[in-house]
Amino acid sequence: QVQLVESGGGLVQPGGSLRLSCLASGSILSINDMGWYRQAPGKERELVATITKGGSTNYLHSLKGRFTISRDNAKNTVYLQMNSLKPEDTAVYYCNAEIRRTYTTTYYGFWGQGTLVTVSS
Repeated sequence: QVQLVESGGGLVQPGGSLRLSCLASGSILSINDMGWYRQAPGKERELVATITKGGSTNYLHSLKGRFTISRDNAKNTVYLQMNSLKPEDTAVYYCNAEIRRTYTTTYYGFWGQGTLVTVSS
């Protein structure tokens, strides 16, 4: 089995910062791309940022400069540093990873359960 567990969400005032973490665990042989998505109330899930195994990054254009994605391959962990947070950043943030499990030859996408980020005064 493979699990992705997010942490670091919570309530923060506008202009504040949060750092999300997502740990992938289980019978993992290799991880390709990892990423963060978010879903605000009444809206569809959208891509926030992705990062390849080699460290190349891709961001939702409107978030570039405020959010930074990074990963620690040795720890199977991806991070999302969020600065200058705005009320419109309020959403459930989900971690995603392309994982090849042991004794398999294919990468599959896995999702975490989500962590709520609320930006409010």
